[in-house]
Amino acid sequence: MVIFNLPYPPQPFPSHPPLVCSPWAASSSSGTVGKRRPFMRKTIISGIIASVLGLLAPQIIQAQGTTTYLSNLGQPSAGSQPVGSNSWLAATILTGHNRAGYSLDSIQLAMTDASGNPSGFTVMLCSNAPIALGPGPVLGTLNGSLSPVSSGIYTYTPASNLTLTPNSQYFVVITAGTAVADGAYQWSLAGAPPYDPVTGWVEVGGIWTSSNGSSWPLPADGYPQFAISATAVPEPSTLGLLALGGFFLVRHRRKGKAV
Repeated sequence: MVIFNLPYPPQPFPSHPPLVCSPWAASSSSGTVGKRRPFMRKTIISGIIASVLGLLAPQIIQAQGTTTYLSNLGQPSAGSQPVGSNSWLAATILTGHNRAGYSLDSIQLAMTDASGNPSGFTVMLCSNAPIALGPGPVLGTLNGSLSPVSSGIYTYTPASNLTLTPNSQYFVVITAGTAVADGAYQWSLAGAPPYDPVTGWVEVGGIWTSSNGSSWPLPADGYPQFAISATAVPEPSTLGLLALGGFFLVRHRRKGKAV
């Protein structure tokens, strides 16, 4: 018979800390979870802000200032066309693809030396004629030199905001207060029309002429020299994203200071 001598009273088994499988649970006793969760929230918010700003970047850059969408001013002059009260001229432009449209900033015209003593030079932007072909209602008369008699480039700006709809046809129309026989301004012509393949802006080739500004026969061959500068209007969705990004940024900074 074998007799085991056991200690009396029996000793309890040594205690062990509970087993854990998650580092988050293991660290909870030390209080690091409370520190890590705010850190994760900040990281997520920073990621959201970065994503929003990334989406906004192209639209913000585009809307920062004026852009010259059409220009053939760099081409050599290939002749000119007289401008007078009985010789109205017009060039057709087609706007680009920006869905919210464009705000017109300026139109530049290349002029050659005038003949005689012309006066009353006028530059207008017109929409399509509602029935016939050619220029229609005047959308605005532009401010600039009233007598561009010397060869050079002249800039004209709208008196008030002019918003152009996308993928739409407009006309740059010029005239004068004197008949050609008494003196004529001269609009310079180029060898090719201006075109922007990226944004879709283009001059529809040909030069329109009219003896009275009301009836316009089909355009003749020729490409007037001009440039058009405008600002792309930000889309409403872009403005909403911008506001959302600003809200998150301000909220994130305030919380960071509070912590």
